Amino acid sequence: MTPDPPLFLDGVPDEVIPGPRGRRRALGSDPFEDSARPDPFCELLEALPPVAARSRRVPAVRVAAAPRPGPVAPAAPEPARRPGRRPAVGTRVPRLSELEDPPAEGLLGPLLAPEHRRRLTALAHLVEGGAPYDRFGFSPDVTRRAFPIVHALYRAWFRVRSEGVEHLPAEGAAILAANHAGLLPFDGAMAVLDVVLRTDPPRLPRAVVDRWAGSLPFVNVLFARLGQVVGTRENFADLLDDGQLVLVFPEGMAGVLKRVTQRYRVQSFRTGFVELALERRVPIVPMAIVGSDDQAPILFDLQPVARALGLPALPITPTFPWLGPLGLMPLPVRYRIVYGEPMEFHRQFGPEGANDPRLVRYLSRQVRRRVQQLLDRGRG
Repeated sequence: MTPDPPLFLDGVPDEVIPGPRGRRRALGSDPFEDSARPDPFCELLEALPPVAARSRRVPAVRVAAAPRPGPVAPAAPEPARRPGRRPAVGTRVPRLSELEDPPAEGLLGPLLAPEHRRRLTALAHLVEGGAPYDRFGFSPDVTRRAFPIVHALYRAWFRVRSEGVEHLPAEGAAILAANHAGLLPFDGAMAVLDVVLRTDPPRLPRAVVDRWAGSLPFVNVLFARLGQVVGTRENFADLLDDGQLVLVFPEGMAGVLKRVTQRYRVQSFRTGFVELALERRVPIVPMAIVGSDDQAPILFDLQPVARALGLPALPITPTFPWLGPLGLMPLPVRYRIVYGEPMEFHRQFGPEGANDPRLVRYLSRQVRRRVQQLLDRGRG
């Protein structure tokens, strides 16, 4: 069986895979070779006024505008589940008020507040049948042991504050699309923990990680046990079908490795997450992470040396490589996470919109624009 192609994987060139009836799909493509060049299709969409009806080829509804009331179109059939797929997770995650305070376990357990222990107990319900971990590798036990360390970074090192949490759906599938920066994925860890701490019932975002991270010894197992998932189309679709939150960083390595002169400028977005949002009919929640651009300012990138060593990059920062491994430790900057209103493209364009590469590229630009707006607002 041929493995699934990557989606928008950091540092890996995305593939364009054949779609139905010979059409080429936008999944995995990167249409932003020159983001400054105007796209006539986008200009046409911006110029068209909102109307009740639209053609199949050129949408006549501005994405940024709220849907106008009108006749409700017949609901599209549910996406077919692929043969051999396991059924969606049926265990309901309980609310905090339904749980008793669990006992403190382990050496660091007594350092956790009772509320945090209840949240970790609630996440254990994501694993079916008392198994040690789910089919993606998430382990409640490993997460419970790692929580005190990650929470210490959250509270004391990055001093995370967030706003707009009311835009996070209390249930059902959704895609969280965020900017990415800072060399090492501390921003992803802080974003995941913030959602866990700010939702009731607690929700665990499943971050899509690069395939090359899945080949790193120890790191690959740790990421899986903490709930992160290797970024394949199959995994992504399975998580959405299970009604889970999926955290994506559509900038990929371009965001992680942008130099200090490009800080807080959202780089080109991949498009695969938009296509799946349309196909699986789930909302996209834009989110901005303010602070990660300052945690490890990149001055240079020694690409020739990196290629010789087989690395995606060899960045030079004020502390790395001068301080050795300690130079990879992020600066103690303050994080601010801003969640935006969900963007429900599937209600306007339907699942069939995923088959139009130009539409998918346009919608990806809309998400990118919204993330940039939230980023600018968060810095203000």
